[in-house]
Amino acid sequence: MSHTNNNLAFVELTANEVSNLWSSYLKSSMELRLYEYFYASTENNEIKQVIEKMLNQSQQNINELKEIFNNVNLTTPLGFTDEDVRVDALKAFSDTFILYFCFDLTHLSMSTYPIALSDCTRNDVRDHFQKNIAFSVKIQNEIVDLMLSQGVYLKHPQVEIDSEVEMADSMIYLNGFLGGSRPLNTAEISNLSRIVHRAQFSKMVFVTFSKLAKTKDLKQHFSKGRDGIQKVLDSLQEVLDKENIPISASGDYKISDVEMSPFSDKLMLFFVNTCLGIFCFAMVSQAMTSSLRTDIVSKLSKISDDMKKYYGLGILLAIKEKWFEQPPQAVNRKV
Repeated sequence: MSHTNNNLAFVELTANEVSNLWSSYLKSSMELRLYEYFYASTENNEIKQVIEKMLNQSQQNINELKEIFNNVNLTTPLGFTDEDVRVDALKAFSDTFILYFCFDLTHLSMSTYPIALSDCTRNDVRDHFQKNIAFSVKIQNEIVDLMLSQGVYLKHPQVEIDSEVEMADSMIYLNGFLGGSRPLNTAEISNLSRIVHRAQFSKMVFVTFSKLAKTKDLKQHFSKGRDGIQKVLDSLQEVLDKENIPISASGDYKISDVEMSPFSDKLMLFFVNTCLGIFCFAMVSQAMTSSLRTDIVSKLSKISDDMKKYYGLGILLAIKEKWFEQPPQAVNRKV
């Protein structure tokens, strides 16, 4: 064993590592509760096998993280417990909708774990995130293959590409207003189609959660999120329609009317704030930085501003309901 590993227990965690581990625990505990219900309610055996792998990985993550927290005398987060899921609840989502949930969660992992890994120095912490990246890549490939085999994968647009190499010869290349816009480039098509597909999924999550939520405030919050996502779809679909670029129709997001929600209001709000919120911010930000047409940048900027307001309200609602678990913070050094 290396000298570094021998002294691992004496290497204090950095603020970045504590933050990443804390977030990873909350994410894994949420996913565990989702997968427990999905595994119990899914009827398709192939989808069930995928869920079982993801469930086992989430449980393994929680065990590893608890060990790290114990080794450094750091309080383990509360996260989500058995009280946040009803495994015996009636089936609320179609099997395909559940598969879309799993696919979406792999995207969240692929966008968060690499950043966490780049911030860490301790061997055990880096090993934790590196294993999660490897698992996320593997399970995402399995899900894509399964979606393709079942005919439910939402493909991105295929367009005819100009084969000649050209250089932009004027500032008109950036113009998207007043009828002077050039055709969309492939980066812009990719970004817009990705956001549209994500918005379609998000909209149906909001629809479902607004039906399942117990409190009036949360029902209204999810309904407001649904209306906001519809505006995103309308805004971006307008651009694609003008360019005559077809995009896959919405997926199979079938839901059933059930009297008892399988998830607590706390868990549903956390999923919205984290999975739909943080991931959407990252996706829109990426689209803004790689889009050059001014009309698209303007639309994405408006979407980003609206999202900030909405998800800010979500955090306030979590605090009001006493569901917001404070991340570890530095000792007050003010004098």
